[in-house]
Amino acid sequence: MANSRSARKRIRANERKHIRNRAVRSAVRTRITKARRALLGAADTANTPEMVLAAVRELDRAAEKGILHRNNANRRKSRLMSMAHRLLSAAEGAGTEDAAAARAAAAGGQKGRGRTAASKSAAKTGAKTRAAADKPKTTRAKKA
Repeated sequence: MANSRSARKRIRANERKHIRNRAVRSAVRTRITKARRALLGAADTANTPEMVLAAVRELDRAAEKGILHRNNANRRKSRLMSMAHRLLSAAEGAGTEDAAAARAAAAGGQKGRGRTAASKSAAKTGAKTRAAADKPKTTRAKKA
């Protein structure tokens, strides 16, 4: 526990900032996710450019407030805009039969999203059995 009054005040201020920062970071992640889904066609495609611009605006605002580092926000904006550009050029250049393949290639795939629920549970049980196998077995000698 802090001893001085200034340290206690700093703890209170940090807690307030932590709550605010967490809310802003969550809003940024939500905007980026909605923009990506709109780009990939899962959401309404009519307002996709507005969603992308809203995500960029949210990133800029978080960087301006110091919640995200400036370079972090710039990197995320760059990735989002390059994804939008790749998808746009793939949509223009691809025919109807290869449109899905072109979009998947342009989107860079969905990393870590390809597993089904059954394979996830199998992976979890496999991890548990490996952990149990790695654990050294200790036995106590019986007293005679």
